[in-house]
Amino acid sequence: MPEPLKNYFGPEIPVRIAAMISAVDPSFPADAFVADATAGLESLALLPRGWHIADALHRHLPADFERATEILKASLVPRLPPSEGGLGSFVFLPHVFYVARYGVDHLEAALDLQYELTRRFTAEFSIRTFIERYPEQTLTRLRLWARDPDVHVRRLVSEGTRPRLPWAPRLRAFQQDPRPVLELLELLKDDPEVYVRRSVANNLNDIGKDHPDLLVETCRRWLIDASEERAWLIRHALRSAIKRGNIGALGLLGYGETPAVCIDNVVITPERAAIGGTVTVSFEVRSTSQHRQSLLVDFRLFYVKADGSTSPKVFKLKTAELAPYATVPFRKTISLRQMRTRTHYPGEHRVEVLVNGIAFPAGMFAIEERS
Repeated sequence: MPEPLKNYFGPEIPVRIAAMISAVDPSFPADAFVADATAGLESLALLPRGWHIADALHRHLPADFERATEILKASLVPRLPPSEGGLGSFVFLPHVFYVARYGVDHLEAALDLQYELTRRFTAEFSIRTFIERYPEQTLTRLRLWARDPDVHVRRLVSEGTRPRLPWAPRLRAFQQDPRPVLELLELLKDDPEVYVRRSVANNLNDIGKDHPDLLVETCRRWLIDASEERAWLIRHALRSAIKRGNIGALGLLGYGETPAVCIDNVVITPERAAIGGTVTVSFEVRSTSQHRQSLLVDFRLFYVKADGSTSPKVFKLKTAELAPYATVPFRKTISLRQMRTRTHYPGEHRVEVLVNGIAFPAGMFAIEERS
């Protein structure tokens, strides 16, 4: 199993934070803060560690939030280069949680601190608190930030407003009515940085899970006179809708026609696999039409869960231009290694081939307990 992410966020983090703050405020009680922040830290998961250190910051910084934010801003290291940050920037996770919990009554100071934090880490978690508490004022600020010269600030506008942002509480108001989010995404859809455009696509993908028709309508409109970069964004935004077999999404990408095909020569090896091993599925897609067909071929595996039920996952394979009565082979190898994001359980795993969103049964294989 991979090493848990929390192991990269241990007692050395409060020590680094104390050093940064002490460098600009010698009166900061660094030793007391480190002792407080590290007490009980090892027993916590990643996000609770961030909250734990944030609470310690609150206890040792000035009670005046505006004064505390000035100290924190002065202590921040230089901003990130115009690219994605690494694990090192996670040192600012407690700062983000601090402003989310203790800055809710200090909107302007809190927004200013988040502006600086997102240039070094990300404020996508904390900004959601202010979207919910002060929707109009925060959206007004986000509209300004959508034109900011800093790529990380522009990305915050999209990432922070995602209705279903991973690791964060959902923005229920935007799940019900995503129009305020779409207004922001309109400003960012042609951003010069792929880092921002990918976030826009992920936000649209989130919106589509609650409003599939609105997703398709938006992407259809954005496809008009679309650049290659915007066309990529749209394809990425439609990925979950494609996996769900949404006809409108498939049609936008040119795969809306019902396929005239058969699935032949399915081979699954081994038929009984062990956790930690692999399974390979091979098959052929054969045309039964006298016309050329544009096909989007995917692979759906129904994973067995701990309670014995199943959960589908779609794997992207490839597109194909299939000539009349022609056959094209496919092959997919699935890892059964235990991962942070997926735990494998014994049982019968069903397999389907998806062609333009239409499911074709392809058999099953069994996962057995390791001996």
